[in-house]
Amino acid sequence: MSGHSKWHNIQGRKNAQDAKRGKIFQKLSRELYMAAKSGGPDPSGNPSLRLVMDKARAANMPKDNIKRALDKAAGNDDTHYDEVTYEGYAPGGIPVLVEALTDNKNRTASDVRVAFTRHGGALGASGSVSYLFDRKGYIVIDRSTTDADEDQVLEDVMDAGGDDLQTSDDAYEIYTDAKEFTKVRDALEKQGYKLADAELTMIPENEVPVPADKAEKFQAMIDALEDNDDVSEVYYAAELPDEQDA
Repeated sequence: MSGHSKWHNIQGRKNAQDAKRGKIFQKLSRELYMAAKSGGPDPSGNPSLRLVMDKARAANMPKDNIKRALDKAAGNDDTHYDEVTYEGYAPGGIPVLVEALTDNKNRTASDVRVAFTRHGGALGASGSVSYLFDRKGYIVIDRSTTDADEDQVLEDVMDAGGDDLQTSDDAYEIYTDAKEFTKVRDALEKQGYKLADAELTMIPENEVPVPADKAEKFQAMIDALEDNDDVSEVYYAAELPDEQDA
């Protein structure tokens, strides 16, 4: 299948975030701490922790940083973070989901609300946009790292239990049921594929075109949310102007 490349957007965001690596590591440390605190510090017996560790490695987080977060969870530290989801609309009526880990829900709610309203968006009630997204496994194989053609990759993805394969010029993008994600990821790795990305994510059922005159405010709002220390992930159902022109 062909379509808009989520991988293209991810690469752009990762390049833009290179200068914010310290902040990204801080957020990942919080996620590692919570996953280890709730399910134990051994990733072999804690699937949630393994997912976060994979995410940390993909972000090139130093091993010492990962170890500190796990040691903190295994110690007597009683810090607690609440998982909170905010829903709303960006400029142009774009549905947005924000996931946060916070030790102060009032502070985070206020900061998120300001990020929305200051840039022309609006927070909505719980359930107002979440139904427009599906929890999916998302796996990327960089085409430059494999000699397998599209037919072979599709066969391997289907054999592993994947739901869909989308092909772009530089990547094979694989979507799975959330419950099958770990099985599919591990099967593809055993097949010898080098995975450029592998994560559980929220995929919009439909994308809303961002009006050209709203694009700057839209991006400023997303940047403000992603810059917030408490925000873990920002998902949006947006078809950006450069995608529309493609």
